[in-house]
Amino acid sequence: MAVARHDPTAILSQAVEHGDTVYLAGIVAKNIDQDVKGQTRDVLADIDRLLAKCGSSKSKILQATIWVTDIRNRAPMNEMWTAWVDPKNLPARACIEAKLADPRALVEIMVIAAK
Repeated sequence: MAVARHDPTAILSQAVEHGDTVYLAGIVAKNIDQDVKGQTRDVLADIDRLLAKCGSSKSKILQATIWVTDIRNRAPMNEMWTAWVDPKNLPARACIEAKLADPRALVEIMVIAAK
């Protein structure tokens, strides 16, 4: 089975396709000077872009892992998530409080999706 890698950086690929599965790296907002809602909106838009590039969509997300730097940001992040996610195709999901690589980043989301 072929492996396709998309949007590589020096240390990772933003998306990897293998068979009928798409794996996204942890995605952070490009503009990390925003509040958690703005950052979440940016992250979800990038997830849409990467999934489309791989022939998938948010309705095919199987699993999501979300990291927030402060668990108090879970509610505003969830507000953006709930407005975005396909309510008829909810993925398995975890939300974890953690430090992120850049202290200005407030949320990071990683998903696995079917094609």
